[in-house]
Amino acid sequence: MSVADSIRKQLVPIHREGYPFIAAFAVAAFVLWLIWAPLGWIGLVLTVWCVYFFRDPIRVTPQREGLIVSPADGYVCSVGLFIPPPELGLGDRPLQRISVFMSVFDCHVNRAPVTGRITKIAYKPGLFVNADLDKASEDNERNGFVIETVDGPIGVVQIAGLIARRILCFSKQGETVGAGDRIGLIRFGSRVDVYLPENAAPLLGLGAQAVAGETILADLRSSEPMRIYRRG
Repeated sequence: MSVADSIRKQLVPIHREGYPFIAAFAVAAFVLWLIWAPLGWIGLVLTVWCVYFFRDPIRVTPQREGLIVSPADGYVCSVGLFIPPPELGLGDRPLQRISVFMSVFDCHVNRAPVTGRITKIAYKPGLFVNADLDKASEDNERNGFVIETVDGPIGVVQIAGLIARRILCFSKQGETVGAGDRIGLIRFGSRVDVYLPENAAPLLGLGAQAVAGETILADLRSSEPMRIYRRG
């Protein structure tokens, strides 16, 4: 690999939503530098972090009907049967839910977990408690999608976190998305829930790391039972 190719590999694209924040951090760092150099160094570090936060790397998404890929980068903080938010219209019976928690160091661009048509987008205001907690799915500000697929409807819910104060939705109701397509972004630190059909078997365990658009959460076309994991 040439030096130029190596540099290009490290220069991950930045999402356009991050430009105003990066500019604000940079101006603040400059002002802090004028006040006192050590403060300027702190501002510079925070500016670099802001650039890193809004990165939007290219992802390689597996393309096959039945595969459910992660909509977010982060770790799996919850797996189990839960009643979906009422505004999604998915019924009042518990469905398999996989939740991926994004720290402030994870990429926050959210991607469609499946290919299908968005039949509903529902926003609900709420609180901003730690998104790592189960009650965040009920109490926090959230934005939900219902994506109709050949295997049935899939629910995706963007949830604001303790620091997050803005959920961005890039999609529109009625449009068709492909697995891995960018559908939104959350600022800063948050979580995404995926609601699967009752008979779906999650393929990741608690604490597993997920990569948006690449990591397979479940396979609706497989008869493999739910996997058992151990920490090591």
